[in-house]
Amino acid sequence: MKNLLKTGLLFLAIFAATLFMSACREDFEPTRSEGNLSFSKDTVFLDTVFSNIGSSTYTLKVYNISNNLISIPYVGLSQGENSQYRLNVDGLAGKVFENIEILPKDSIYIFIETTIDAAIQTETNFIYTDQIQFDSGSNLQTVELVTLVQDAIFLYPEKNAAGIKETLAIGVDQTGEPITIEGFLLEDDQLNFTNQKPYVIYGYAGIPSGKTLQIDAGARLHFHENSGLIFANGSRLEASGALSEDQEILENEIILEGDRLEPEYSEVPGQWGTLWFTPGSTASLDYVTIKNNNIGILVDGNTGSKNPDFNINNTQIYNSSNVGLYGLTASILGKNVVIGNSGISNLWLRLGGNYKFTHSTFANYWSQSFRNTAAVQLDNYLETDSELLIATLERATFSNCIIYGNQSQEISLKAIATADFNFSFSHSLIKFDDPFDEFADEANYDFNNESIYLNMLFSENPDFRNSAINDYRIGDDSAAKDLANLNNALEIPFDILGEPRTNRADAGAYQTILFED
Repeated sequence: MKNLLKTGLLFLAIFAATLFMSACREDFEPTRSEGNLSFSKDTVFLDTVFSNIGSSTYTLKVYNISNNLISIPYVGLSQGENSQYRLNVDGLAGKVFENIEILPKDSIYIFIETTIDAAIQTETNFIYTDQIQFDSGSNLQTVELVTLVQDAIFLYPEKNAAGIKETLAIGVDQTGEPITIEGFLLEDDQLNFTNQKPYVIYGYAGIPSGKTLQIDAGARLHFHENSGLIFANGSRLEASGALSEDQEILENEIILEGDRLEPEYSEVPGQWGTLWFTPGSTASLDYVTIKNNNIGILVDGNTGSKNPDFNINNTQIYNSSNVGLYGLTASILGKNVVIGNSGISNLWLRLGGNYKFTHSTFANYWSQSFRNTAAVQLDNYLETDSELLIATLERATFSNCIIYGNQSQEISLKAIATADFNFSFSHSLIKFDDPFDEFADEANYDFNNESIYLNMLFSENPDFRNSAINDYRIGDDSAAKDLANLNNALEIPFDILGEPRTNRADAGAYQTILFED
């Protein structure tokens, strides 16, 4: 009897639920949208893209603020299938959609991308627009789409008949097999990068032996992932930027960075490879900014000349995921150099060489990962998997410089006694704290030895404007104020922003300024 009663009650419950669902079924039939949608944005700006290069994905959220399940009869781009934009509406890809439903008090996502065909361009820089339309007639609602498009010169490795891309030989491995990277050699008519259009480079562009790459003031070079420039023995770089009248615009400066133009990529390290100067190549850089690569500049070897092979002036290197300026038995002369925020070191000079830096700022406040290395490292050796290489450090002088960061010791001096290790610092500000006297017995860190440390300040506030965004201008409260040797300063009479040093001189690449609140 009890089992029969339970069975009857269960049947009645199911029957009642069925009746209830049938009675309420009309509540789940969608009603037509009446133009009362709400949107997370009224205009979606897709930032800047290069012609024929896909954008990032942007998001629009569409809200149903009513208490009813609604159906939008039409959602689509106003130019339909001819639009240069692409949509994904609630999981469906396309450009035109019908009967899109949204639950009451709910929302859907629309994802937006674009690849602008260069064939539709009429100007070097132009605005491409369209709109997403929701419904029609009196219920029509729209969201605008706006993209700035830049035409560009694209340089990339060609493919052979088998679809294999060009490569460049960069050496041999331990078995004698060639080591190659994806790349190509620039032709004679490609050896002058102008400021007429930006350049977008895929793979490594090689500068042949005996050739010079000229980069004009105002040129913009953008590198894809695992791309860069590589200079053969006997080749040269002449990067001739100029001081811009308005430092906020930087129209005359040469800029080398990644090929992602969206604002969220503007300060992301490791987007591309390096500028690689192989043994026997030379360079002159003036007013150049290099940012967001793995190694800013790699100078590998020297020509044996008495004059510096690598002259770097008024140049900034930022956000290198490894090293800003990496020298291996190199010969480098640097003036008004600023290197900031590197994953390992701003400046790493290894296996000896000959170096001189004056009025330069090396500031490492890297925060992307753990760092236990100094901003500036000097070594006279290089240990490989199979051998220990040692070479004389002929000279490494730092005059009127700032070397600072968020580590306790921002200089590292490591030498093997079988080779000379000649270095000196003068009239400079260095971050170096040794609370446990770990370096007290090491001669290289004898800060009372005026033959290698002259008129120095240690661990006093440089008063940087904003190290988090690589703004290393120094304020009026900086310990670097009036620290520089005026005779050395007169050899570089203007700072990196064109401010004079003729009456008084501050350490680092910048003269002090009064910060505005």
